[in-house]
Amino acid sequence: MTACGSWESGSVRIGHSLNKKEEKFVARRRKKIQKSLKKLNITCSDETEVPNIALLGSGGGARAMVGLLGSLDQLKEAGLLDCVLYLSGVSGSTWCMASLYQEPDWSTKLETVKNKIVQRLSGSAVSWGDAYDKLMKYLDQKLSDPKEISLTDLWAAMVITFVKEIDEHTLSDQRDKLSKDPFPIYTAIDKQYKQNNDADPWFEFTPYEAGYSLTGAFVETSNFGSKFKNGRKIKDQPEMDMLYLQALCGSALADGDANNKFLWEQIKAYSGYKGLLDSLDGCALPLMYLLRERFSHSFSPSTDVDLQNLWIWGRNYNFLYGMKDKAVPAALMKSKMRDYIDAGVLLNSPYFSVLREERDIDLIISLDFSEDDPFETVREAAKMCKKRKIPFPEVNIPDDKNKPKDFYVFKGRNTPTVIHIPLFNEVNCGGEVGIKKWWDTYMTFRVTPYKPKEITDLMEVAGQNIKNNKDNLLEQIRLATEKKQL
Repeated sequence: MTACGSWESGSVRIGHSLNKKEEKFVARRRKKIQKSLKKLNITCSDETEVPNIALLGSGGGARAMVGLLGSLDQLKEAGLLDCVLYLSGVSGSTWCMASLYQEPDWSTKLETVKNKIVQRLSGSAVSWGDAYDKLMKYLDQKLSDPKEISLTDLWAAMVITFVKEIDEHTLSDQRDKLSKDPFPIYTAIDKQYKQNNDADPWFEFTPYEAGYSLTGAFVETSNFGSKFKNGRKIKDQPEMDMLYLQALCGSALADGDANNKFLWEQIKAYSGYKGLLDSLDGCALPLMYLLRERFSHSFSPSTDVDLQNLWIWGRNYNFLYGMKDKAVPAALMKSKMRDYIDAGVLLNSPYFSVLREERDIDLIISLDFSEDDPFETVREAAKMCKKRKIPFPEVNIPDDKNKPKDFYVFKGRNTPTVIHIPLFNEVNCGGEVGIKKWWDTYMTFRVTPYKPKEITDLMEVAGQNIKNNKDNLLEQIRLATEKKQL
C-alpha cells in the first residue's frame, strides 16, 4: 500500500492527492491553456493564474453520445476547447469519449475524427456473430470463477448496437498518448453504497488510476478487476477493454425492476438478441440460468447455483478487501466483490469526479443531456455537496422546467463557478412545443438506431448551445481567470 501521489504496481494507493502522472499532465496542459487564453485576449502572467476548467457530459444514451460530439465540435470552432483541463462523462457521454480518445490528439483534428464517428454511427451494425463471439470472450475469461460473471458482460454485447464497434483497446493504453487533449475521467458508482448516504459511492476511471473519488482510494487502472488482499495484488486479471468500460459506465438498466423488465421486453422484440441468448446454452450455463430465471419464471434449473445472487451488474474483485486503514470506510474493506454501475442512477452528471479538492476546479461547464427535469443534476449536486461540505454554489432554480433557456450560471464565494446548459431549450428548439418534439424524437430508451439525418440534426442543435453562447462562455472564463489572479 502506498500513501503518496504514485503507486507501486500491484498495490493500493490511499491519499487525497493526484496521481503523480496526472500532476505532470496537468502542468503540461496548463501551459497549453495559457497560450490558448492569450489567443482569446485573456492574459495570464504565469501558469498559476490559469483557471482549471472542467467540461462535464451527462448521461442520456445515444442522445448524450451524439450531443457531446456536437458540443465539442463547436467548442473547437469557438477556440474554447483548448481551454479545458478535464473532460468527464457519465453513461452515454462516456461512449463519445471512448470514440474520441481512440485517436491520439483528437482535439487537433476534430473535424476528421468527428466525421469518422458519424460515418460509423450512420453505417451498418456489427454482425450478431461478432457480438456473440465478443460475449464468449468475456465469459471465457471468467468461467474459472463464475462469481465474476455479471449481466454487464451481456450488456456489453448489446452496447455494440449503439456504438457500432467492438473496441478492444484498454484505458491504460492511452497513458503515453495523452498530449494535446483534455484529461479524460470516466465515472461509475458503487452499487452497494448507492443507498448509503454517509458513504462515498463515486468511482472514477482515468488512464492512470481507478478508484473512489472522495474517499481517496485508488489502484492502477490496468489492475482494476484483479484480485487483491491487504492492499496487494494476489491474482492478475486481464484489464477490461473499452467496450466493457462503456457498458459498465452506461448500465442504467442495472438499477430497478422496471428497467430490468424494459430490457427483457426489448430483447424479446429483436430476434437477433433472442438468438444471441439462445446460443448461450451449453457455453455459459450459470449466466443462462440467471437470464432465464429472472426473465422467464417457467424455467427451472437443476443446479445449486443461487440465481438471485447471480442477478448482478458490474461485479469485480474489491481491491480494498482485507485492508485495515482508518481513511477507508470499514464496509469497503470487508467484501471480496463490489458491483459498479452507471453513475446516472444516482446523479446524471459527473460532478464528483472533478470536485475532488486536489483537482482545484475553478469553472465547471455542465452539458446536460438529461431527460425530464433539465435542472435535476445541478440541483441534486448542490444538495449532495452541502451535505458533504464540498464547496458548491447555491443553486436557485428558475421557473423554467418546461421551457429552459440555453445558459445558466451559478456562483458562490470560495466555490467553483458552474455553467449549466440544457440540451433542448426554448432558444434552439423554438419554445415549449418545439422542445417536446425534439424529446419525442430523441427519447433515452429508444431502441432503433438514429438515422444519418437524425445524427447530424442532433449534433447541430447541441452545437447551437455553444455557438449561441460563445461570448457568455468566454466572459465566464475571463472572470474565472481574474478571480484566480486575486
